[in-house]
Amino acid sequence: MLVSWVARVTAAPKTDLEFWKALAPVAVAHTIGHVAATVSMSKVAVSFTHIIKSGEPAFSVLVSRFVLGERFPVPVYLSLVPIIGGCALAALTELNFDMTGFMGAMISNLAFVFRNIFSKRGMKVTSVSGMNYYACLSMLSLLILLPFAIGVEGPQVWAAGWREAISQIGPHFVWWVAAQSVFYHLYNQVSYMSLDEISPLTFSIGNTMKRISVIVASIIVFHTPVRPINALGAAIAILGTFLYSQVTLSHIYLF
Repeated sequence: MLVSWVARVTAAPKTDLEFWKALAPVAVAHTIGHVAATVSMSKVAVSFTHIIKSGEPAFSVLVSRFVLGERFPVPVYLSLVPIIGGCALAALTELNFDMTGFMGAMISNLAFVFRNIFSKRGMKVTSVSGMNYYACLSMLSLLILLPFAIGVEGPQVWAAGWREAISQIGPHFVWWVAAQSVFYHLYNQVSYMSLDEISPLTFSIGNTMKRISVIVASIIVFHTPVRPINALGAAIAILGTFLYSQVTLSHIYLF
């Protein structure tokens, strides 16, 4: 993004100190959410992490209700039943269950709920576009994470881990890291940009389809063993997420 701003591929955002102050809590939640999700995927199957992360709407409703005091119609609360039930069923029958991986996905859900709440508040009072907002968010998140990364691990651990990865995977590991970095950033950046261009209904349907695609693709690529009951739990959770998006949007359009 810095290169694109300097090269004037896209206009740099006009920010001030108040903008960065408002962005700080968003960046903290963003950092925690991504770190927790990465820890989860290092301990359990990618598909399992995303099944648990499909329960994010349940965290959103609970935080909004008990932290912000916001009330929802009964259908919204009812839509949480298949989400929670499906995630619980998938977790109970997961062959590669690990508590650290499970808790990582749960913490990621909670952190991203707070990130979304803070983002909505921040974007209401600023004229920064979705693309530039996420770029600034990523930069501030890097500054927050770097001291902890150095303190917890440090350059020596990084170097040892890098050498081990190269020895086990080969030189193409470098390209995997580069590709993952680019695609992961573009995915999140496009998500923020999409909110400026498409309706909430279209976005919610696309987000549900994205979750299904990631789960199915990861099972195929990594040959993750899946029991029928585990697949059923994942399907119920995804269906609950879709129903939640529909009843929530109906409530928004109605009132």
